[in-house]
Amino acid sequence: MAKRLAHLEVIFAGIRQTVDAVDSTALGEENPGYPRTPFTTLVSCLLSLRTKDEVTAVASRRLLGPYHTPKQLAALSEEKIASLIYPVGFYKTKARRIKEISQRLLQEFGGEVPRDFDALLSLKGVGRKTANIVMVFGFHEHGYLPIDSHCHEIANRLGWVRTKTPEDTEVALRKVLPEVYWDEFNELFVRFGQIICVPVSPLCSRCPVATCCPRVGVRYHR
Repeated sequence: MAKRLAHLEVIFAGIRQTVDAVDSTALGEENPGYPRTPFTTLVSCLLSLRTKDEVTAVASRRLLGPYHTPKQLAALSEEKIASLIYPVGFYKTKARRIKEISQRLLQEFGGEVPRDFDALLSLKGVGRKTANIVMVFGFHEHGYLPIDSHCHEIANRLGWVRTKTPEDTEVALRKVLPEVYWDEFNELFVRFGQIICVPVSPLCSRCPVATCCPRVGVRYHR
């Protein structure tokens, strides 16, 4: 276990240093253009599914700048929401989901996002990744592990897990990754996946933890 923890500390330290050296404004995260609340965290996460980060950032700002509460969004038509979030992936379906969730929050939860993981999962269109993100970044709760495609891919490349989906990766990582790393895992690995360990042809020559990485599944790299 001591070796394992030492290995993890080296990897996390290297990734932290790399991410910290990148201007956060280049990733569109310093000022999102709307209040940071559990509700806006939930909606922006729903918009991000199957959508590029830069497209999500613009759509989230357009929608959540003027309309950032369940009451405000429930009052909009699906067509209006769809026009504000276009061209995110499946924008018509997402517009319907956002309106439905806003209405349900008003009807069943007093207009607030529930601070309960299972209650979040009961909202139509909310899966484990989204629920975990709301708990961590919306409510700042500990003990949750959001896994997106970057987190899933990098954890597999490092050989920490052998999984097929982000959901499977969450389950597997909970067993091997000490909880002390959970709070920062998503933010660090998402950013690292955007700038170094990119999905196609990762920049292994610039990777600060290349000597610790077996590059599982990596066929082409730079």
